[in-house]
Amino acid sequence: MIKEGVYLGKRYEILGRIGSGGMADVYKGKDHKLNRYVAIKVLKSDYRNDQVFIQKFVSEAQAAAGLMHPNVVNVYDVGQDRGLFYMVMELVEGITLKDYIEKKGKLSAKETISISIQMVTGLQAAHNHHIIHRDIKPQNIIISKEGKVKVTDFGIARATTATKTISTSVMGSVHYTSPEQARGGVVDEKSDIYSVGITMYEMITGHVPFDGDSTVSVALKHLQEEMVSPAEEVPDIPYSLECIIMKCTQKNPERRYHDCASLIQDLKRSLVDPDGEFVTLGAVPGDSDRTVVMSTEEIRQLQGQDYDEDEDDEDYDSDYDEDDDDDDEDDREYGGRRRKKKDVNPDTKKIMRILMIVAGVVIALLILFLVGNAVGLFSGPGLATSNEEDTVRVPDLRGMTEDEAREELSKYELGMDVAGEEPSNEYEAGEIKSHTPGPDETVERHTTIEVILSTGEEAETVAVPNVVNEEESRAEQMLRDAGLKVTKGEAQYSSDVEEGYVISCNPDVGTEVDEGSSVEIIVSLGTQPATVPKLTEGTAAEAEAALSEAGLTGSATEEYSDDVAEGIVISQSIDPGTEVSRGTTVSYVVSRGPETKIVNVPDIYGMDEATASQTLSRNGLVGEYAGESFSDEYGAGQICRISPTVGTRVSEGTVVQYWISVGPENTGEPDTPDSGTDTGGNTGS
Repeated sequence: MIKEGVYLGKRYEILGRIGSGGMADVYKGKDHKLNRYVAIKVLKSDYRNDQVFIQKFVSEAQAAAGLMHPNVVNVYDVGQDRGLFYMVMELVEGITLKDYIEKKGKLSAKETISISIQMVTGLQAAHNHHIIHRDIKPQNIIISKEGKVKVTDFGIARATTATKTISTSVMGSVHYTSPEQARGGVVDEKSDIYSVGITMYEMITGHVPFDGDSTVSVALKHLQEEMVSPAEEVPDIPYSLECIIMKCTQKNPERRYHDCASLIQDLKRSLVDPDGEFVTLGAVPGDSDRTVVMSTEEIRQLQGQDYDEDEDDEDYDSDYDEDDDDDDEDDREYGGRRRKKKDVNPDTKKIMRILMIVAGVVIALLILFLVGNAVGLFSGPGLATSNEEDTVRVPDLRGMTEDEAREELSKYELGMDVAGEEPSNEYEAGEIKSHTPGPDETVERHTTIEVILSTGEEAETVAVPNVVNEEESRAEQMLRDAGLKVTKGEAQYSSDVEEGYVISCNPDVGTEVDEGSSVEIIVSLGTQPATVPKLTEGTAAEAEAALSEAGLTGSATEEYSDDVAEGIVISQSIDPGTEVSRGTTVSYVVSRGPETKIVNVPDIYGMDEATASQTLSRNGLVGEYAGESFSDEYGAGQICRISPTVGTRVSEGTVVQYWISVGPENTGEPDTPDSGTDTGGNTGS
């Protein structure tokens, strides 16, 4: 979670978190450049090291940024700062449609139609930009305080073609997902229209049509169960609205509205002609893309349950009896809903009965394969893993024509979209100059590769300006002013360049490049932090080695210690584990061992031995008799000589030797020792 007060991109201030999704956290922020409040979606840390996912996040944001519509939560900016990938969006103060439904229980027909028109109008704007939302649901529809309905959270949308497929791993919320999306099939505009129909059903009834104990059970209901008409619960629902909802939620995409414009037209007509019979189900042009229904018997067999066969047949026939096809043309039922004479689909029951059997077999095999794969039944040598199967390396398309590139990409199950044209001195007109993702990048199958075609015109060359050591926003402006595009590489630590300033660029400064070329800049994260190691209980040499290895310097002092042995580190100025800048100086104290008191040797000359011993003891010294000596100055029994001499500074406890006088030397007796000879040792023995 990002703390309040943090700035992203030197522009957007974080004011607090307001929500969280599967891949990102959403914060309320303030754009200080334009002085407005915004919503900031920040990619969660789990995905920041996934380059493929980051590329999708950025490309989806760029695609959504092209949507500027009053019924869409607009995207203003996308960027990266200090390893954080973020998207800046319009901040809408209001309530989600989900909360609004829960608050009111269910909505009136007029309110349902009014909200639906605005919702589908916003969705139409996305479809016009080739963006499939994939996750339409009441939670992603916001009703502002002014009553404006806005579609938000294109979190799993991406710019795509009408034949774009999507894996079940990115399937939208299961209660609103279309049958083809639930089974990982083709996803296009009509898949969003199905989700719109489910949302309208929830608005008018107060609940979703399909529910269950698990996502799998709900997905199966989307695949194999007919939806009960909302008229079963809301008898006074306008007939036209009922038909609109039922048409939106047809299991076969070809029987739904083919585009948002047709749906909006019928919704507006429903307001003025509630019981009109203008809604018709489209004819199926073939069975190639038919969403088939799985029989109840096959579902039960898959679940390993034993049911009575006659009971199953009875239920089956009661809904799909061929003999009923020609009865009551003026008042018949389709999927449990009321129908009028002009409502279509009079000849589908026979076809559906056959298709149900085929569908059951296909879906049964699919489920068995998925279950077997989950438990490892199909794994083993020679079988590729799902990760290996789902990702491919992008081939180098540069220099190819558009047709050649499409043919090459089809080998890897990748799509292609022409994102624009640029002049080039290297490639002929119509040849691919560059593409995103680039050559050899790993992407998921069915990813759309955006290519830039060469116009064949001679491109003017410009020199890359010197942006090194420039502040990030200033560097970007310099490059744009030079007619160049800006891309950002991964930010790096630098001990020489201040945080937020450019370390380097690619191509290098001064390089001549085509106008419109991309220049990648690397922004500094500042000095790389270092972790302070533990120095205590080690020697000074060990402390210096540890600090050097961590990129830090040491400063040692010494102190006496009665508890820590001499030479061992007693303490350090910064606690171990603390994050500091590289080069920081860490002070530490080394023990000198127990402290020793220094005293002066006192003057004990002329004292008797007992007095001299007491004096030395009072001064913390130890007296030691060293012998007798002749002395003309001191009388017999007095101290006449000491070692160390008086006034010498010595440690407390030092031994001081002393000699006791035996009087003057007697020269008349030849056996008397010399006056200069120390005989204390012999005399005292």
